[in-house]
Amino acid sequence: MLQIYNTLTRKKESFTPMDGNHVRMYVCGMTVYDFCHIGHARTVTAFDVVARYLRARGYHLTYVRNITDVDDKIIHRALENGESIDALTDRMIVAMREDFHRLGNIDPDEEPRATAYIDGMITMIETLIAKGYAYAPGNGDVYYRVRKFDGYGKLSGKVLDELEAGARVEVDEQKEYPPDFVLWKSVKPEEPSWESPWGDGRPGWHIECSVMGKCCLGETFDIHGGGSDLTFPHHENEIAQSEAANGVLFVNTWMHSGAIRVDNVKMSKSLGNFFTIREVLELYNHEVVRYFLISSHYRSPMSYSENSLKEAGVRLKRLYTALNDLDLEGVAVPEGHLFEQRFFTVMDDDFNTPEALAVLFELVRELNRIRSDDVAKACSLAVLLRKLGGVLGILQEDPSTFLKSGSDVDEEWIRTMIDQRELAKRDRNFSEADRIRDELASQGVILEDSRKGTTWHIQR
Repeated sequence: MLQIYNTLTRKKESFTPMDGNHVRMYVCGMTVYDFCHIGHARTVTAFDVVARYLRARGYHLTYVRNITDVDDKIIHRALENGESIDALTDRMIVAMREDFHRLGNIDPDEEPRATAYIDGMITMIETLIAKGYAYAPGNGDVYYRVRKFDGYGKLSGKVLDELEAGARVEVDEQKEYPPDFVLWKSVKPEEPSWESPWGDGRPGWHIECSVMGKCCLGETFDIHGGGSDLTFPHHENEIAQSEAANGVLFVNTWMHSGAIRVDNVKMSKSLGNFFTIREVLELYNHEVVRYFLISSHYRSPMSYSENSLKEAGVRLKRLYTALNDLDLEGVAVPEGHLFEQRFFTVMDDDFNTPEALAVLFELVRELNRIRSDDVAKACSLAVLLRKLGGVLGILQEDPSTFLKSGSDVDEEWIRTMIDQRELAKRDRNFSEADRIRDELASQGVILEDSRKGTTWHIQR
């Protein structure tokens, strides 16, 4: 049975959807003011694998990932650029989708934008005020009364007394209690605004996901995901808002992906230690980057480095090499194979992608062992390898194309050199044949001789 680690209970739990076979999953998406970095890619790819696996396991999944298109950072960046907020956010959404598609991530079923749900946010804030969980001090702002909600801190483990001490550093005089957080912000010059019962303004950040989650998936749904940095305050505040307003449990299972670190420091735009997805994809094949992102368990932090990406390339090449030169046209996927059973067993253990990749390498070893003696069985294992790789979003390229990628070496020159080497071998000029092989190798071109002829790939 599928087991998922629940941040709320701090343990793995057997997963049972609320509505039969239907899984409803919400993942916090991007604040679209700049290009996405590789840390964002880690979270989105982690939940893309979750979505792919749930569907491969036979669940009907509704996957929602929101877009924050009104926020302090967006407002400030638009002013810096001298462009409208709509122009900035529209441009960044196009770039975001391009980057995620290049990494092989499938679009969510719904991708709500915060600005389309302002009316719902106002309605929820009115409900919270009516129930005594929120208050409007009269300056156009509205705050959430955290001491009113008994469960505040249950997701993150934060204690209100400690939060109060920290919040007193920059206390807002309009607040009743320092840790209270804003639900509605009064209008300021050069900022977008909407009409509300408390005056023109805009929503706070946290309220948007409470409303979009409810509108897209219902008052209670199965899975809520995001990066580990969102556990507090964002997800903690979502729980407080939603459960106070709706009177029911907000989410059954909370999932959080680990951060990517550079020199043991979390990658972030505020620290300037980040690499955009498009910068990384200029240097590495998109599947190599994806392999790197899934090579660690989704909950574990991981370190970004050139060596890690090179190692990912080497390992992915081993998988593609096993698929190369096999005619898989019309070959059926074997049903219920032992390797498939083992793959699903390890993925059932909280989406354990490192162990799933280990199963793929075991499959490759068996494929290579029988390759020469039983081509039909080798082809059967190869289509299984591609199928299981597809669950992780890898091994979807043409093997020969992948193995030849990543080099500026002229393919026509390579083919000419291979032809010259064949002539040298026919003339029994083996020293010249070896010289040509070595020259190609010096350019990163590795030759492989077989009964079918000579093939080549780029050394990664």
